[in-house]
Amino acid sequence: MSIEKYNDDMKVAIYCRLSEEDRNKQFETDDSNSIQNQKSMLIQYALEKSWEIYKIYSDDDYTGADRNRPEFNKLLLDAENHKFNIILCKTQSRFTRELELVEKYIHGLFPQWGIRFVSIVDNADTANKGNKKSRQINGLVNEWYLEDMSENIKSVLVNKRQNGYHIGSFALYGYMKDPNQKGHLIIDEEAAEIVREVFTLFSKGYGKTAIARILNDRGIPNPTEYKRLHGLRYKQPKNSTLWKYFAISDMLANEIYIGNMVQGKYGSISYKTKINKPRPKEEWYIVEGTHEPIIERDLWDRVQDLIKQKAKPFTIGKIGLFAKKARCMHCGYTMRSTKNHGYYYLQCCNKYVAKDACIGSFIPVKKLEQVVINEINRLAKEYIDKDEIEQKIEFNNNLNKDKRKLELQIVTYQKKANEYTKGIQNLYLDKVKGIINEKEYIDFSKNFTKEKERIERLIIEYQNQISDIDKKISKGDNRRQLIEQYTNLEKLDREIVEKLIDYILVGKRDELTHEVPIEIHWNF
Repeated sequence: MSIEKYNDDMKVAIYCRLSEEDRNKQFETDDSNSIQNQKSMLIQYALEKSWEIYKIYSDDDYTGADRNRPEFNKLLLDAENHKFNIILCKTQSRFTRELELVEKYIHGLFPQWGIRFVSIVDNADTANKGNKKSRQINGLVNEWYLEDMSENIKSVLVNKRQNGYHIGSFALYGYMKDPNQKGHLIIDEEAAEIVREVFTLFSKGYGKTAIARILNDRGIPNPTEYKRLHGLRYKQPKNSTLWKYFAISDMLANEIYIGNMVQGKYGSISYKTKINKPRPKEEWYIVEGTHEPIIERDLWDRVQDLIKQKAKPFTIGKIGLFAKKARCMHCGYTMRSTKNHGYYYLQCCNKYVAKDACIGSFIPVKKLEQVVINEINRLAKEYIDKDEIEQKIEFNNNLNKDKRKLELQIVTYQKKANEYTKGIQNLYLDKVKGIINEKEYIDFSKNFTKEKERIERLIIEYQNQISDIDKKISKGDNRRQLIEQYTNLEKLDREIVEKLIDYILVGKRDELTHEVPIEIHWNF
């Protein structure tokens, strides 16, 4: 089918993206020149074709391999909801550099949704059946480009790490980036005083949880909150203002505080994902004497000796049976293992780090193990007794129900985001009219923008959850095969926990019934 024969009465969505190699901005809040040029080119093309422009979607400062581009995900959602007929880009690589996404959307879902994909420069057009191979070749070339770029960047970063240059986005708490020497750290005296106090308290016999409580009682912001208060754009986790056991534990074992640069503790799984995994210590990059130490060597040695003395081996395998799987139902904090009179327990230590931080959750490991075993055996019996076709229908119905809930939530949040956008515009008009002054405008717009960004992050999170659901639907119902391997289970091991369980929420024991609320979230 040729372009000319296509229906002229079409709505077109224009998508633009800034690529790394042509970033050129005057101000941080401005669109890049590249984005402006793309918009001009694509608008002119659409007008020449007499296409009605539905909306311009524009992602600035995002790579073609980033699947979490906010406007990109909005574009896909609107495409699925049939809000336009055509997607128009400068090149196919502006839409995506991943061959997997080319096949999934351009050659898969777009035709199902009645969406035509057109890119001007490389002449890709799904209305032209004859150039599908060229689109696939473009996708393959872009995939190679991503892989080569990833390897080149990796080799540069490895070289810098090997030479002791700091390459992280943020300096470790207690340090700041040297403004006069790239890759060098200098002491941030305000935070360094807290670091010295933590080491000193531990050397005097205070426990890690006790130290966290001391800092929290004094209102000392923890490292993430400290970064935020000092204007750094640091991602804030839940309950981020409180010091916790693991923050103290990590600090006491970090050699950066004695002047050694330690990097590469985590490595990416693939250039296609931002997910990192821990690397063994022998693969870390450690260079001694790269910057001024905060902690003197004799204090460091005393602390390390105390850590070794206090270390208690956990005998259920090489790693705790529910390590990093059990979470507090009340605050979401990962539960820690403790031992008392020969028995192991899981508890939420958030209760002890600050007043009213959490009501605390507690359960014996043996009891949780038995609850999980009983539930696995119940599921196994249920799946054996239930008709397989009935299971698959139920499986898909449940997933589609979850998907619809998420989609409705996204629509609600999108309306809220639009309201905030409109609110910011109205604020500017109020400022121009003299209804509010400059300071009021800045304060109000800052709050509006912050809330809008929070909502947009939630939208992306829900879109990612929908993507995960789509993958599960595509993969099919594998629960029967998984569960049937574990019929009449009597004992758990770490391998079973890893394979079957995503995470477990544990609540506080009911004083009357003595029952502990438990929610098991499965991997299937």
